[in-house]
Amino acid sequence: MTDDLVSLARSHGIETRYTSETGDDRSLSETALRSLLTVMGIDPDTAQAGHFESARHVPELACVAPQGHPAWGVTCQLYALRSSRTFGLGDFEDLGRLAEIAGRAGAAFLGVNPLHALFFANPGHYSPYSPSTRRFLNPFYIAVDALPGGAAAMAELAAEDPSLFDGLDGDLIDYPRAGRARAAVLRRIFDRGEAVDQPALSAFRKRHADAIENFALFEALSMHFAAAGGSAGWHGWPEPFRHPEHDAVRAFAAEHASDILFHIWLQQTAETQLRAVQKRALDAGMSIGLYLDFAVGVSPDGAETWADSDVTMPDARVGSPPDMFNAAGQDWGLAPLSPEALAKRNYMPLAQAYDALMKNAGAVRIDHVMGLARLWWIARGHDARDGGYVRYPLGDMVDVVARASRANGCIVIGEDLGTVPAGFRPVMQAANILSYRVLYFEKREWEGFIAPAQYPAGSLACISTHDLATLAGWWAASDIALRAEAGRQDAESTRRDRAERDNDRHALLHALRLDGLLPDDFAGPLDNRSALPDALPLELALAIHRFAARTRSLLFAVQLDDMVMALRQPNLPGTTDAYPNWRIRGEVPLEALEDHPIFKAMAAAMREERPRHT
Repeated sequence: MTDDLVSLARSHGIETRYTSETGDDRSLSETALRSLLTVMGIDPDTAQAGHFESARHVPELACVAPQGHPAWGVTCQLYALRSSRTFGLGDFEDLGRLAEIAGRAGAAFLGVNPLHALFFANPGHYSPYSPSTRRFLNPFYIAVDALPGGAAAMAELAAEDPSLFDGLDGDLIDYPRAGRARAAVLRRIFDRGEAVDQPALSAFRKRHADAIENFALFEALSMHFAAAGGSAGWHGWPEPFRHPEHDAVRAFAAEHASDILFHIWLQQTAETQLRAVQKRALDAGMSIGLYLDFAVGVSPDGAETWADSDVTMPDARVGSPPDMFNAAGQDWGLAPLSPEALAKRNYMPLAQAYDALMKNAGAVRIDHVMGLARLWWIARGHDARDGGYVRYPLGDMVDVVARASRANGCIVIGEDLGTVPAGFRPVMQAANILSYRVLYFEKREWEGFIAPAQYPAGSLACISTHDLATLAGWWAASDIALRAEAGRQDAESTRRDRAERDNDRHALLHALRLDGLLPDDFAGPLDNRSALPDALPLELALAIHRFAARTRSLLFAVQLDDMVMALRQPNLPGTTDAYPNWRIRGEVPLEALEDHPIFKAMAAAMREERPRHT
């Protein structure tokens, strides 16, 4: 590998060397450098040097900072919410009811998985972190029974096809079946006309202009081709329909105006219901309200890339480098944004997506916030081991977030887990982007778990996330067992991880003792290093939550699963069919949640540790 190749790569924003999560210095291979330059449209042998270093890398703006005293909130997976009125999966009415329950319990915010639009034509594409676009919402979350004519539409369809609503109440979500039923009900409601507010719909179309028209056209095309046995994503469409400006697309739009209007109505309805949830949250006493999630990227064959194919890199995917958990790295299958195209568009694609999310939220979480500075690109034909970090102008990227934050009065949290670039966190701190601190990871070798006083104030703390074990699962090492059962690790790795987990459990007990929170029953096992119970007792779970709530972090998030001591985690990274990712429904229905003894005990502990100030 020549020095000229290295210099060329650096001049175009490719990091030729990086520091791994273990602190090791690693260099990209020649294969990686050549493949990344090629997907950027740069000839590795003949191209001129780029000008990346002349871009703006220092932010000028800062996001809205949290106000008031430290607060706590609840986080949930919307699809998992269960109630007597819901069919198939949770919806915006369930979210509104949970907001009211959590607000009465003393919570300041309610966090939820990404609500971005997926593929209406393919409900089987259900990962919330692989959206079709981040600008619009998933219409499957619309509460159909809250719409005029909703009950009548459901009754009509049930009479016509009694099997349509069968099999929707299981403990695992059947997305294809649930999506088919919800799509049929929504279309029947639209066709009946009672729920269509023409003035509101016209105002919505005017406000979103070409963006909603193009999205709705994509959705109509997607439905058309999927119904014929084709692909919901545009990569599988006939060639003329892969281009929005083609005459065939214009002809389709003219012939399917009603279908396009249906998808516009879906978005207007979803936004109206989400806005109503935020109002219900604030009316219930929450100071922040909804805490929404912004995915790191979009599906390469979705609406966003179809409408503006130049804004993403068609021959690259986003992932992560090899690390101690994934020796081969990870390929997330998402399309990276083009730094050059973003700059030419004055970052409007990102600005519009941020604004769309923040206008109905009091806080947002940016998944993999390091993407503001760099993303691990993987060129077509290569795996994650031959990928590399491609940088973005950090100053411009942060200022886009900050402008949306200030315009909407929205707090921003950056999920900064994994490999974090040197100097990145101080920049985030200066921009009022809160760090994301997970209890499981907040420990130091030979020292154990750090004390609550050592957490940074500018952060959101939590015990776990959707990708990790619930607290009850962590204590029981169920996540280690799941990885072994799924073939994600061998017997030796499993033994090592179990031993490490046992050490971590004792270390956490020691941390509780130092903070005066260790239950009496655990003093002996801690002193004698004797066996601990396999199942997590409620008394200990409460003590651990109190410990995390005492951190200096301005915000503390409690998973709804942990508030009822659920064992199963929402997602097991690195698996597909081996684990029911994003399909597990909540164990406690909303009607029983407020009086559930564990929920009540958890909420009472949080109110004591982080009381609401009026």
